[in-house]
Amino acid sequence: MARIRTTHVGSLPRTDSLLAANEAHAQGELSDEQFAQIVTDETNQVVEKQKNIGIDIVNDGEYGHAMTTKVDYGAWWSYSFQRFSGLEVLDNPPAHKPTPEGKLELDAFTDRRDWVKFADAYSDPTSGIHIADGQSVVFPTVTGEIKYTGQETVQRDINALKAALEKAGKPVSDGFIASVSPASAARVGNAYYDNDEESVWAWAKALREEYKAITDAGLTVQIDAPDLTESWDQFKVEPDLDAYREFSRVRIEALNSALEGIDPALVRYHVCWGSWHGPHSTDLEFKEIVDLALSVNANGLTFEAANARHEHEWKIWKDIELPAEKYLIPGVVSHSTNIVEHPELVAERIERFASIVGADRVVASTDCGMGGRIHSHIGWAKLESLAQGAKIASENLA
Repeated sequence: MARIRTTHVGSLPRTDSLLAANEAHAQGELSDEQFAQIVTDETNQVVEKQKNIGIDIVNDGEYGHAMTTKVDYGAWWSYSFQRFSGLEVLDNPPAHKPTPEGKLELDAFTDRRDWVKFADAYSDPTSGIHIADGQSVVFPTVTGEIKYTGQETVQRDINALKAALEKAGKPVSDGFIASVSPASAARVGNAYYDNDEESVWAWAKALREEYKAITDAGLTVQIDAPDLTESWDQFKVEPDLDAYREFSRVRIEALNSALEGIDPALVRYHVCWGSWHGPHSTDLEFKEIVDLALSVNANGLTFEAANARHEHEWKIWKDIELPAEKYLIPGVVSHSTNIVEHPELVAERIERFASIVGADRVVASTDCGMGGRIHSHIGWAKLESLAQGAKIASENLA
């Protein structure tokens, strides 16, 4: 029986020194060369820490994805806005992106049905899920042609990770770098393209450069695509499921065009329901779109399987014939609770999937990124539990 390998979704807790460097770089107090050296040094340390814990497939912790910028975009995907032309912060951005006639139109982020349903909890500072009124979150708007300008930056991240892998004695094939999906990037306002679908395709064309740079270096690219499931909650009224699937299908077609010619063995596709801490009572069931997720030209599928809203959905794989070349990367520890999962529970979660698709087609992971979502000490403890649980599962399945 194959040993259960381990990984995580991407974002790892930043050190104080890295956060300070992000701030200094954003303020022009550090040159690009000085900042690149700090990213390289910090990447060396975070790769070594992952290896020592027992994480097999590692990354740079997304340390090259700045957490502090001159403009507070307030989102995990804000790094991408620094790597494209055609974006501008407007005083009066358009309320909605134009949509092809007869198709779904996303509402504002603040209109999420879960946020509306539990408005009292989200507005209560003592609730643990508080979203402050008037919180400073500024998103750019597409005001010109989207073009990729991040060639030097992504190469910096690639070089840092490959050097860290070599120093840790790990092959390049054990490294991955996360990159935003076209549909997630395209959730910003659009004042340039005729409609939102044109905007998605423009993002796909530009993002292809980042995907190819990562995979041409022999690393795996992880496509971060919470849009597939999370967008469901971004309509004031629950949409028709068929219409939503068509809405999503267009976005996957755009992604697949960006991945054309890239070996699917070097691609993994990450689906989640949004990393915010809250009830998630209006989440879409995974069974409704899992076929769309499997249609992406990616051999690996990473998804939430440990949180209380979606853990039961492991059973859907009993009725799904997993294509021969694909493998599952289920989350078996969660970013949404401060409780550190017991290794025996982690093993139990892993074994559920292994019993259905085989241990050689399961890589144990986290639900979502740990950086910025949970205290760093707790986040690293969860990764230790993940590695311990994978070891127990491997022994049980032997």
